[in-house]
Amino acid sequence: MTDTAAGTARAVHSTPASIARPALRRRNWGRTAGKSVWNLIGVVVFVVAGFPVYWMLNTAFKPAKDAIDANPKLFPTSVTLDNFSRALNISDFWGPVTRSLIVSLSTVAIGMVVGLLAALAISRFAFRGRKVVIIGILTVQMIPLVAMVIPVFLLLNDFQQTNKITGLIITYLTFVLPFTVWTLRGFIVNIPKELEESAQVDGCTRTGAFLRVVFPLLAPGIVATSIYGFIQAWNEYLYALVLMDQHNTTATVWLGNFTTQHGTEFAPMMAGSTMMSVPVVILFLLVQRRIASGLTAGAVKG
Repeated sequence: MTDTAAGTARAVHSTPASIARPALRRRNWGRTAGKSVWNLIGVVVFVVAGFPVYWMLNTAFKPAKDAIDANPKLFPTSVTLDNFSRALNISDFWGPVTRSLIVSLSTVAIGMVVGLLAALAISRFAFRGRKVVIIGILTVQMIPLVAMVIPVFLLLNDFQQTNKITGLIITYLTFVLPFTVWTLRGFIVNIPKELEESAQVDGCTRTGAFLRVVFPLLAPGIVATSIYGFIQAWNEYLYALVLMDQHNTTATVWLGNFTTQHGTEFAPMMAGSTMMSVPVVILFLLVQRRIASGLTAGAVKG
């Protein structure tokens, strides 16, 4: 009688476990398969996004004759630095790079100051026409730059700002500033107002509460926005080509020197592109942690 009861009890307890184990295995297998799929997608995205960069470096370091080979090799068979020497000698390199740095850094600095104040206004204060301003900022970003070239040129010409760095900075602000305002607004909205109010209850002024509480939390967003604004200004080509003459070109227009009536010198062009990428890469490496945290914070609310 006792053995029968014990056997029945074991059967009762063993049956759910025998059912649960395959279900648990299927669930673990599903999670593992899901992670593998996402990892595979991540690898594919990395390869697609990184291949142009690899090909630029590959072409920059291979001999010029190999760069125009009808059957290009995935890996270089020989490495040379002649392309960098050719890129530095074909035309003035440091002048355009210096101008690009001045224009990009000035655009970002002005854009961040003005953009931060504007983002604060539309995020923290209620005023008449606020929604119109927000929609207007969003709409401006949708206008293609090529549609604004002639009006911008005529306007700057009236103020004698063509072929001047100041004119180029003002022009770049037309597309960096809306992007800055819109992006920073998302970060500011993500910070609870209660934090500012608590600081004010503790004796801080409104400015003090912003500087001591909001600004440190906003710092990753400011860094991330600054980097993207810098990249926008650094890579801009159309306005620099139209507004500046050949003696005041920026780095992106300088790359046009490799296209001559005899053809395009691809290897030196890729060497020049590699050298142009160095400031952006250095800046990105310096603030990469801030960018990651800024992107995560800004992804919560828009």
